[in-house]
Amino acid sequence: MNHKFLQIHPDDNVLVALTDLEAGNIVNFKGNDILLKNQITAKHKFAISPIAQGNYVYMYGSIVGKAVSDIDAGEVLTTTNVHHEANSFSEKTETTGWISPDISRFANRTFNGFHRKDGQVGTANYWIVIPLVFCENRNVEVIKDAFVEELGFSKPNPFKSLVQQMASLYKSGNKAAISSLQVEEVLAENEQRIFKNIDGIKFLTHQGGCGGIRQDSDTLCALLAGYINNPNVAGATVLSLGCQNAQPAILQEKINQINPHLEKPVILLEQQKEGTEQHLLSQAIKQTFLAMAEVDQEERKPAPLSKLTIGLECGGSDGFSGISANPAVGHVSDLLVALGGKTILSEFPELCGVEQELINRCVNHDIAKRFSKLMVAYAASAEAVGSGFDMNPSPGNIKDGLITDAMKSSGAAKKGGNSPVVDVLDYGEYVTKPGLNLLCTPGNDVESTTAMAGSGANIILFTTGLGTPTGNPVTPVIKVSSNTKLAERMPDIIDVDTGGIISGEKTIPEMGEEMLEFIIQVASGKVKTKAQKLGQDDFIPWKRGVSL
Repeated sequence: MNHKFLQIHPDDNVLVALTDLEAGNIVNFKGNDILLKNQITAKHKFAISPIAQGNYVYMYGSIVGKAVSDIDAGEVLTTTNVHHEANSFSEKTETTGWISPDISRFANRTFNGFHRKDGQVGTANYWIVIPLVFCENRNVEVIKDAFVEELGFSKPNPFKSLVQQMASLYKSGNKAAISSLQVEEVLAENEQRIFKNIDGIKFLTHQGGCGGIRQDSDTLCALLAGYINNPNVAGATVLSLGCQNAQPAILQEKINQINPHLEKPVILLEQQKEGTEQHLLSQAIKQTFLAMAEVDQEERKPAPLSKLTIGLECGGSDGFSGISANPAVGHVSDLLVALGGKTILSEFPELCGVEQELINRCVNHDIAKRFSKLMVAYAASAEAVGSGFDMNPSPGNIKDGLITDAMKSSGAAKKGGNSPVVDVLDYGEYVTKPGLNLLCTPGNDVESTTAMAGSGANIILFTTGLGTPTGNPVTPVIKVSSNTKLAERMPDIIDVDTGGIISGEKTIPEMGEEMLEFIIQVASGKVKTKAQKLGQDDFIPWKRGVSL
């Protein structure tokens, strides 16, 4: 790899700057000198040869934009001279071949997980408390306040000490000393846990369950059923008000669709039947405590890597994400698929322009048609409210070189590696087939990670180039940086740095294998992710309908 710039695919008509390049400098590409017309900031793209107005911009061998004005050789691509344009797609036209990677290093490896009676294996062991409707959020918070500290699941808060020090200085009249106070980093786990084999009790509050349309409640119940069935969950306490749209019967129906023989403890209490809040909360707390005491008897035992289900996510992406972190994660996906495991690629707005490639990777025409149908419907729903996939890149994406959705999507899709697509799932559906699965979710980071855990992911790989403080209540989220500067600037949220790919120190397969080694440590409970240490328990269900 040239350490100043990169052509990702032989058909591309742009180069990616790997370092800052000064205007007026000349770079040589394949024997041709290119005079740089602008300052090219690292991660941004510049033209190899002139691109006339109306012609396409190619990256990853695909159309990622259209020139809206003439672009000279050596000129930087911006939102003013390039607009979104993407490849069209149709039905499955071919079957894409796949050469599986060498898995000899991992063929007989195991992780220590929690074995569930249905054959799933958890990488963690959580109890969850779920409201069926937002009216119960306050009661859930009361349970949280009663349980977390007393059971030893609370995390030290250094900022309380900071406020105490500031208050003391203020009272003494020494306000000038406040600015010099330092906050000590505290990420240590509380070692006074009552239940040694339970990793925590998590509280999944939300704003749904009533109002909106009936489909919203059905979708919410499907998501919550997936969380109850997730192998990282030992059991659940569910609070219902009684009169809401998201009825317990709907939740039970959704559980039965996923796992008709669920053998986990599920405590369901309805406030309008129980009477007073005091009685409801007393019952919820007592029953939950006794049930947790039972599931605390479960211990970690060896399991093959085929029992891993890994979600593949990106957020706060930059111009390096598609050439370092995402392809490395894609190699992990290919390794796990070859080992018999499951992976989940989501964020459908960030698959714009690569649909045909994914369609051709589908194992049969029915699965390909389902993907196409979901993509068309999703795009139409966005356009119906005056938006579109072309509006997906965020200001941060654009600032760091991802100026069109197709450009962003072409890099984001690399998280899915090269293996065949074995299934396509709509939001709220549960993964069952070994191999690469596509899951319809928004591009929003938390809505997407929330959905993948609800579809059975027991580990999530999350790539970022800008830095995103995102986690999940029940599924460990491993944060992967696309560049070393980010890893050094935000070490509190980054677990794995793939910047060595950009510098040329490591190859994508080497980085992928290192990442899988780290996954095994996390899955075995030997290493806590930064998101777990920081208590990043983000949970946002996707509301697809209008509000009535």
